[in-house]
Amino acid sequence: MGTAENKKLIQDAFTAWARGDGNAFFNLLAEDVHWTVIGSTPVSRTYPSRAAFVEGAVKPLTAKLAGLIVPTVRDIIAEGDKVVLQWEGRSSGKNGAIYHQTYCWVMRMADGKVPSIYGPSHDEPWM
Repeated sequence: MGTAENKKLIQDAFTAWARGDGNAFFNLLAEDVHWTVIGSTPVSRTYPSRAAFVEGAVKPLTAKLAGLIVPTVRDIIAEGDKVVLQWEGRSSGKNGAIYHQTYCWVMRMADGKVPSIYGPSHDEPWM
């Protein structure tokens, strides 16, 4: 797949997620995705698979949220097999606090899948 197709895959997945399909983006992840969450949060580390990322990062976060994260794409930049995505996620915590995070992920694409992601995590004062 080319640069334009890779960019469109990510855009379409986030559009579907914003409409309520929370799995749209995660379905693009290779089973053996290497996802590095940089930062100093409890979930900051490299995950060796989609299952490890879901178990170690997604489940702990969603357990603290009152609803789904609603994403808003701010920018997508693509070059070669790389797609950089800046987006914001909004929800609310079970404790009533507002969840509003800004993310920037650098993804490598291969055959319509995401085999690696690198991006920061944020302190989560809303918890």
